[in-house]
Amino acid sequence: MVTTLVPHEPIGVLSDAWRECVGTGRFNLALRSDYRDSLRLAQDEIGFRYIRGHGLLSDDIGIHRPYDVAGFRGTRYSFTYADQVTDLYLDLGIKPFLELGFMPPGLASGDQTVFWWKGNVTPPSDYAEWNKLIQALLRHLIDRYGIDEVLTWPIEVWNEPNLTHFWKDADQAEYFRLYESSVIAIKEIDDRLQVGGPAISPGADDWWLPFAEFVTDRDLPADFLSFHAYTTGPSQHVPFGVYQTLRHPSDLLDQFARPAEILKDTRLAGLPLHVTEFNTSYRPDNPVHDTAYNAAALAPVLARGGDLVRSFAYWTFCDVFEEENIPTAIFHGGFGMIAHRQIKKPTFHVYAFMARMGRQILAQGDDHLVTRHADGRIAVLAWQPTGGTDDPEEAAEHRLSLSIPTAGESVYVHRSDVDEHRGNAFTAWQQMGRPASPSRRQLDALREAAEAVRSHHAAPVRDGRVQLDISLERHGVALLELDSVVDETPAWLDDRRILGRGL
Repeated sequence: MVTTLVPHEPIGVLSDAWRECVGTGRFNLALRSDYRDSLRLAQDEIGFRYIRGHGLLSDDIGIHRPYDVAGFRGTRYSFTYADQVTDLYLDLGIKPFLELGFMPPGLASGDQTVFWWKGNVTPPSDYAEWNKLIQALLRHLIDRYGIDEVLTWPIEVWNEPNLTHFWKDADQAEYFRLYESSVIAIKEIDDRLQVGGPAISPGADDWWLPFAEFVTDRDLPADFLSFHAYTTGPSQHVPFGVYQTLRHPSDLLDQFARPAEILKDTRLAGLPLHVTEFNTSYRPDNPVHDTAYNAAALAPVLARGGDLVRSFAYWTFCDVFEEENIPTAIFHGGFGMIAHRQIKKPTFHVYAFMARMGRQILAQGDDHLVTRHADGRIAVLAWQPTGGTDDPEEAAEHRLSLSIPTAGESVYVHRSDVDEHRGNAFTAWQQMGRPASPSRRQLDALREAAEAVRSHHAAPVRDGRVQLDISLERHGVALLELDSVVDETPAWLDDRRILGRGL
């Protein structure tokens, strides 16, 4: 085993792009206590800055309210639920990344919907009315929260219009019309508001140049660009779930990098890139999301993704999510890094570990990230490299060795682990017999099993370096935090004498 010699001086700065934004189930779900408790947990241990999800304009938020009663006809804009959700977000220290969608039924040109909760995916029947809706929403948000606050909220036009189930006929020209209408309406409110798109799914790179040509030819603003990234193949359906093949996790980083390369010779070159959804699987019922594999696969993506994009939003922070109906079991392959009832999944811990890393990067490799805090503390993230379906299966153990510069005569190492057996409620649930609705006792046991396993030990410093020989179990991810030891033992203390020996 080769030892990696970590340099004294930083080689870079760790980007915060990994926690700049996180995904969520539809806007309305934030009214539920399970959702709120999970978001509070995520903010306490990770601290995301923005949150993005579908359904802001859908009927269960109820903003667009046309009426024709007793000779009175018009449209009323109601913000009862929108205010409750936005207030919650801001109270928890997270800002909305506004997605304009889906179409309010009273403004829709057709009845095509997506998801169990029936988000309408047709263009507006009247673009003038659509513009009024968007402007009414923004005026209300500015009145309630202040222009300085709302100026910090990105506004994304629609979601995955390149797919027929998210935009009628995947009509590119019609989406461009929606974008043009929306961006003009938004900039009429305040030209400084941030607007972007096209929010396309993986495999839609052929949309980039037409979008660039359209906004250039029409002289339309674009303040940022957004897209999605996943690494799974077609769905293999079973009752209440799917299985999918997986590409190598590095494919995510390739997807992150692609738009900048495609657009380098266009007017859009250099704009901020936001990956407003990413994960291994694009399905809300694939059990890979519940596993330690998911955590190990995404660790290098979190470590390196910020070199390529401004943000990349894990889809989603919790399993309160109903695209494919109400989940039938507490572990059901949901997108979330937190299961229902605030049960942490292994992926949650990778994010929580990243939140404890320093800003100065000292070393970075295929299985490690070494950082230093401003006060000199060292934090190491280590993981077992993983592959995809066509790659060799991961070994039962992965070893790495690091020689890290540090002060003092010894360090105290705080270690936290997750793998197939530690910090893994999914494994515990399997061992329980996969109870669909766990009892209170079982829920307590699952929450306990979900916690990262912590250990501590002292390590000597020799010639200004500490040697860390790290062993990881299959699909393991570990955080090691090093504190320099200052020995304050008085000369008169002799621990041999505690039991009366050595007298």
